[in-house]
Amino acid sequence: MPKMKHPHRPGAAAIGALGAALLFVAACCRADTPSAVVAADGSGQFRTVQEAVNAAPQAGPGARPWVIRVKPGTYRELVYVQREKRLVRLVGDDPARTILVFGLYASLPGGDGRPIGTFRTPTLWIDADDFEVDNLTIANSAGPRGQALALRVDGDRVVFRNCRFQGWQDTILGNRGRHYFEGCTISGAVDFIFGAATEFYQSCAINCLGNGYITAASTPAGQPFGLVFADCTISGGDAGVRTYLGRPWRAFASVTYLRTQMTAVVRPAGWHNWGKPDREKTARYAECGSTGPGAANAARVPWARTPGPAEAAAITVDRVLGGGDGWKPGHGGSAERVQGQPE
Repeated sequence: MPKMKHPHRPGAAAIGALGAALLFVAACCRADTPSAVVAADGSGQFRTVQEAVNAAPQAGPGARPWVIRVKPGTYRELVYVQREKRLVRLVGDDPARTILVFGLYASLPGGDGRPIGTFRTPTLWIDADDFEVDNLTIANSAGPRGQALALRVDGDRVVFRNCRFQGWQDTILGNRGRHYFEGCTISGAVDFIFGAATEFYQSCAINCLGNGYITAASTPAGQPFGLVFADCTISGGDAGVRTYLGRPWRAFASVTYLRTQMTAVVRPAGWHNWGKPDREKTARYAECGSTGPGAANAARVPWARTPGPAEAAAITVDRVLGGGDGWKPGHGGSAERVQGQPE
């Protein structure tokens, strides 16, 4: 994580091959005939994802999603989704064979000779609302060279299904907005899911590659929820890897784990205060229904909460992400909105 310099009870098998296949079938059923096809070998209308995103029209009232099919291949490019490119879906065939990757990192010198900084490193940067990504791998290949984003999201009502996110430090930045992740795999070591957004991770696999911290939330004080993980798994790449569930990037960081299966990769203490004891009074950390060797509840830090069953059951996707417009990402995708919602 950078310093304050911001520019603006399924097991692994259940969310593995069978889950991926079901999600892919569901995605295909939801998808219209593609509006554009991207193929690195030239067999589509575009060779790069960015070209297809640039071609997407501005969506007016009543518009249907503009579907970009991304054929299998490795796309080595930076992709920026402009603010006006809402109601767009990127749909791959298979995340194992459809890969968007680049390797920028924060200390890399820019054109002016100065480090480019964390927030200019994402392989995929989504600035648009009502965006969805299915069946893709989004990776930052920089490795352990400091902050290096695979994904940055500034849009609202953004959905990811059956995707893989790969990095080391700061893999996913949810900068603002509401985001839904379903059946995804997120890999990293240090603060690799972070930011101020409200995000719900449903049936996702968290893969810890090195000693570090899974989350580093910067949730605003008045925001009810930050990062919520439900029915997920947490595991480690190597036997000696140990991780914390999170540390508070900002004082009111909010992170909740529900019914999460945890291997011994999770440290018994669970949470870290980032060397700032005052944040133990304000950070909103909770877990309920954790299982596995890493669910050492008796050894958890005393300043983390254990919600009761009724309270935990009330932390649903619709409650966390519904907001003032009643968004229901688990019931029809990113395009579902309340009638009459302003643009």
